[in-house]
Amino acid sequence: MHHTASWLWAVPLLPLAGFAVNLFLGRRLGPVAAGAVGCASVLGAFAFALLAFLRLRGFSADFGSEPSAGPPALVAGLGDWIAVGNVRARLGLLADPLSAVMSLVVTGVGFLIHLYSTAYMAGDARFSRYFAFLNLFTALMLILVLGDNLLLLFLGWEGVGLCSYLLIGFWFEETKNAVAGMKAFLVNRVGDFGFTLGLLLLFVTIGTTTGAWTLDFSTLQETFAEQKDVLGRGDPRMLLSVAGILLFIGACGKSAQIPLYVWLPDAMAGPTPVSALIHAATMVTAGIYLVARMNFVYQLAPVAGEVVATVGALTALFAATIALVQNDIKKVLAYSTVSQLGYMFLGVGVGATACAGFSAGLFHVVTHAFFKACLFLGAGSVIHALHHALPPDADPQDLRNMGDLRRRMPITFWTFGVATLAIAGFPPLAGFFSKDEILWRTFETGHPGLWLLGIVTAGLTAFYMFRLLLLAFFGSYRGGGPSRIRRATQAAPTGADARDHRPAPRSATPQAEGGRTPSDAPPAHAELPRESPATMTLPLVILAALASVAGFLGLPSVLGANRFEHWLEPVFAPLRLEPDFETGLFSSHALEWILMGISVAAAAAGAGVAILFYVLKPELPDRLAAAFSGIHRVLRNKYYVDEFYQSAIVRPLLAVERACAGFDGSVIDGLVNGAARFWRWVSDYTGWMDSTCVDGAVNGTANAVAAAGRRARQLQSGRVRAYLALSLAGALLLILGFHLWAARETWLAWVRALKPI
Repeated sequence: MHHTASWLWAVPLLPLAGFAVNLFLGRRLGPVAAGAVGCASVLGAFAFALLAFLRLRGFSADFGSEPSAGPPALVAGLGDWIAVGNVRARLGLLADPLSAVMSLVVTGVGFLIHLYSTAYMAGDARFSRYFAFLNLFTALMLILVLGDNLLLLFLGWEGVGLCSYLLIGFWFEETKNAVAGMKAFLVNRVGDFGFTLGLLLLFVTIGTTTGAWTLDFSTLQETFAEQKDVLGRGDPRMLLSVAGILLFIGACGKSAQIPLYVWLPDAMAGPTPVSALIHAATMVTAGIYLVARMNFVYQLAPVAGEVVATVGALTALFAATIALVQNDIKKVLAYSTVSQLGYMFLGVGVGATACAGFSAGLFHVVTHAFFKACLFLGAGSVIHALHHALPPDADPQDLRNMGDLRRRMPITFWTFGVATLAIAGFPPLAGFFSKDEILWRTFETGHPGLWLLGIVTAGLTAFYMFRLLLLAFFGSYRGGGPSRIRRATQAAPTGADARDHRPAPRSATPQAEGGRTPSDAPPAHAELPRESPATMTLPLVILAALASVAGFLGLPSVLGANRFEHWLEPVFAPLRLEPDFETGLFSSHALEWILMGISVAAAAAGAGVAILFYVLKPELPDRLAAAFSGIHRVLRNKYYVDEFYQSAIVRPLLAVERACAGFDGSVIDGLVNGAARFWRWVSDYTGWMDSTCVDGAVNGTANAVAAAGRRARQLQSGRVRAYLALSLAGALLLILGFHLWAARETWLAWVRALKPI
């Protein structure tokens, strides 16, 4: 059921227009106007995305239960983009229940991040360029989710990769920032290679098997529904499995899964709002969207779905263990994102067995966007405050330089606390419902091992997030440089200046309420952290509210109808040749309640251990780190994966590059340059021959003729007596010659007579 809506183009074109205005006119308009243009363009896109969502709600009532009816959708086309024989790719947009939800998340959360950025980036020399890139990032992500075929999706896919490079390395004056941007770009190119191969294999498999040479999503879904008996067996099924795995490799690059996750933590080099946009609303969710959009492939190729689910579960646990010991507030959140993305892939992976898994994975995408954006923007608020409060040599992102910020930044604290509870999975916040839905679908479809990995990850998530919350907002304020403070788990020295541990003058020590000298007094030269301005705290409040209530859109079946799952049912219509996995053992309300309780208990245990370690007995982390120094060192160094890649891939490739460069310089260039020198010598020799011999002969002849001409010209003097004299001389010479010729016999006789006898 497709309905034409040309105005749908406004959704990606408005941010694209904002990009053009800020890129070409931003410096002339000034920072206020540049920020207004950037925010207004995304807000306008959100309005049109909301309109599309509301229109689809009206159409969804007419949707039949048969998959052949097709999901309700709004379409906007500009004609054929590529037309070669029977192969056609349309330049068009598709807003169905899936893309409508994604576009609302991208534009809604994106607008709040744009608004936050107006204050966070104030005073930056490239303010207008920042908003231009941010608008372009949003526009290309919207093209990715709204494109009606795989080619347009691929265009947006590559575009967001480019924008991530531009924004991660935005402060490129520092080498580490430029390197981080390049790393993100190159790692994603590895995944994109797999994506490209998968796209081509899928195209050829569908075309040769069914005759449908198309990459259009609607046509593909109809073809899979009609030809599932052909595509779901034999060689086509095997080829679809390979194509699904290749597409997932591309998703691993964009969504930072094992083994291509290494770029995402380094992406923290960019401005914090960029981190929020990448982690919550745009780039990293692209891989989840790709797998969900291609759900018909994974339903008929469940082996690929098993790969997706397994890699997702392993990544979730792997990244969570790394986050346990990180001290950079943004790095903790970065590894948290990698872990949560693993949850999402676990959900969409088991969707190959039961379609509800796709809805569960997408539901976690939505809720994660709210609480992760809130967490990153909250971290940015803390960094913004500490940047002005810490000494120049202190890192404002280091948790060991924080503490007791709840009293100084109450709005940031409360919103950050809500988001922490949400990501930890405490009811009734959004993260609880979405995470538990994934775990339930995992267990229900017969994956108890993957479910167990998810439960362990849930406990670790609660631990490291409460660790972050406690170190940043509780305890003593440790506002000194890293070389001048104790470990974060120890109390600050009472009555001592944090800079050098010597007693501070009373006049230099701030007085707390009631005239008491606090033990967490900051250095005398530093100001206390203060709450961020309203343009930064308002998005935090809105996101915290959404993180609190969004979960009720996806209540589990044991608590009532799952509206979110029902909304996406038309897109994730079952295609499996076998019925969905349902048995009395794995599908019961009692079991669902039990598993829900286990999940909450795991989260509570993780939070409780964090409180024990960092509030009740703060000396325990140091003792455990010393007792298990090997494990602690491995976790601190992130399992040495970056070092392994450097030694196993990067350095050998650089060595090969240097060898190739040396071979090119010594051999190839030697041959080329030698040939050039030889032919230059030949050229010089032939030039000498030409100038000396050929030109010498020609010029010598010409010179002789010219000299003879000059001599002959002297005979043409115009004087009659000279002519007569010459005539007389000539006549005399002729007469003399005649007589000599006539007397030749006489002369010969004389000569003979003179010979000796």
